[in-house]
Amino acid sequence: MTHSPTRERPGFEPLVFSGDDLEHDQRTRHAWIWSAGLLAALLLTLPIAVGLGPVSIEPGTVLQILAQNFGAGPETGDWSASEQSIVLLLRVPRVLLGAAVGAGLALAGVALQALTRNILAEPYLLGVTSGASTLSAASILFGATAGIGTASLATSAFAGALAAGIAVFLLARVGSQMTSTRLVLAGVSVGYVLHALTSLLIFASDDPNAGRSVLFWTLGSLAQATGQSALVTWVVVLGTLGCLMCWSRPMDALAIGDATAQTLGIKPAKLRAAVMIVTALCVGALVAASGGIGFVGLIIPHVARLCVGSTHRQLLPAAALLGALFLLWADVLARTALAPQELPLGIVTALLGAPLLFMLVRKLNPAQ
Repeated sequence: MTHSPTRERPGFEPLVFSGDDLEHDQRTRHAWIWSAGLLAALLLTLPIAVGLGPVSIEPGTVLQILAQNFGAGPETGDWSASEQSIVLLLRVPRVLLGAAVGAGLALAGVALQALTRNILAEPYLLGVTSGASTLSAASILFGATAGIGTASLATSAFAGALAAGIAVFLLARVGSQMTSTRLVLAGVSVGYVLHALTSLLIFASDDPNAGRSVLFWTLGSLAQATGQSALVTWVVVLGTLGCLMCWSRPMDALAIGDATAQTLGIKPAKLRAAVMIVTALCVGALVAASGGIGFVGLIIPHVARLCVGSTHRQLLPAAALLGALFLLWADVLARTALAPQELPLGIVTALLGAPLLFMLVRKLNPAQ
């Protein structure tokens, strides 16, 4: 019995799925599942983190207080006025700011590691955090920007971070070219100079209490969080995420190498300049709100890559969520470990991040 050849309907072509297409779809699905899980974990963490502290408040009570504040809950409850003030005026702004700062630092780390093709790149490496610390120290110790008013410290930190970013950009740019190696070397050089200037300012000050304030602030803290600072920081972080997501495919190519990027029509120098400017603006806003917090921008991008891979379209949201979670729990430890005394947040992130970094180093390919 003979079979006649199968006739295909005009206008239709048989669908052929290659192994690469299926593998890509599986990786993408896996990445978004991870992101959804991290988002759910973050939403669950928020009321828990608000309730934890020297004065503990049940998560259910936290949710009832928030619901009442937005007109969706009972008019009265079994909580005290002091508990309501703690939740609304202290804990909620602090938790929202902590989530924003953690997400922003993780995004900055992802961007800088792609920019420089250096697994150790983070805001500290490129001197941006050091610039913020130097001008903030000048503001605290000598009132360098006292004429601005209550926003003098935040303004000083933002201006310092932006000035450091511009300095690194100008030093690294030779002609119309800016390579990753020159960017790293320029960042390290600027960072060391600014760190020395900060130490010199502390040494030159006659006020030991002011020096202690500078030290505590440069190690990071969310104690000065307000609703306004949390809102502004979230706007900056979401804007940064939007810009980096638009550049996700060019950043994929840049992370492989300049030659690959150029073959795809990408101009590496212009892309580096754009990413550097956005990152400097973001880190300036973060340091202005919370001081210098290390290890988040270094360790979180690597952990996120283990979860979702290296494609920036999936990596950026996952890193932001993971960074927010990490900093929220670090802040909980900072305010509860030695309660009622509060630890600088940078100490806690270093103690938590260093073991994670060591485990990642152990997993690296021997060739690396």
